[in-house]
Amino acid sequence: MFPEITVTQLGQKLKSDETFILLDVRELPELAQAKIEDHRLEVTPMSRLASEGPAALSEPVRAQAVPVYVLCHHGSRSAQVTAWLAQQGYKNIFNVRGGIDAYARQVDQSVGFY
Repeated sequence: MFPEITVTQLGQKLKSDETFILLDVRELPELAQAKIEDHRLEVTPMSRLASEGPAALSEPVRAQAVPVYVLCHHGSRSAQVTAWLAQQGYKNIFNVRGGIDAYARQVDQSVGFY
């Protein structure tokens, strides 16, 4: 098992000055339909992780110095990535339960739906 946060918790974190990385693992066409605008957002599609492994991740993610919240559409791909990273030894990594769809429905509809 791996740690998770709710979309409500993510919404609170996005309003804070907290240092973290929001790792969006959706594919690029999905970002055009729904996206959280924040300077802490990093996009690394799951397909790229599958082909390149941890090397696909940015240095700040690999450094593991700050919490990483993994996001996808409904929470299943991000759960897979979170579990995979935990198996790689990552400690400060969390799945965003429900994904951007739940975030849009419960926190901020302006990010969009698809």
